[in-house]
Amino acid sequence: LTGILIVVWLLTRKKIFGKTLGFIWLGVFGLVLLSGITQWLTAKKELKKKDYYGQYIVHRDFFQGRQSDWQYEHFRFEIKDNDSIYFYVTDKSKILQTYKGVITTTKPYSSERLIINMEQPTHHILTSNPTTYRSAWTFYLVFHSPKFNNVYFKKGQWQPMDK
Repeated sequence: LTGILIVVWLLTRKKIFGKTLGFIWLGVFGLVLLSGITQWLTAKKELKKKDYYGQYIVHRDFFQGRQSDWQYEHFRFEIKDNDSIYFYVTDKSKILQTYKGVITTTKPYSSERLIINMEQPTHHILTSNPTTYRSAWTFYLVFHSPKFNNVYFKKGQWQPMDK
């Protein structure tokens, strides 16, 4: 189509064929650009081991209420860059008990998954490895607890709750 329009435009010298050619290619480049931007905005974050380092708090946005507020005030953990994990059982800001372990990662696909090896005995939240859920910008970890079912954690600094 481009070749035909160029030949017709050169033979007739009518601007309509040149404008049509320009609009077609402007549309093609526009679609390619829009597709690239959409893919970039919606692609899931690819995690590396260093992305897991940091402090984690209970993610209260999924199930709001007294239970998640209580969990927020009683559980948090941090993963340090020496691959150690410290799970804290707390009473608000006061740490009551610390469970220690180490982390590794595995890369079954494009993003690394977290593997936790805790010293035994450990807390019931940490009896299995977490499931990692990713979005374009962030991720959160879900631990299966025999007592609470799923417990959601996100990266963040613990702050006292406003009541």
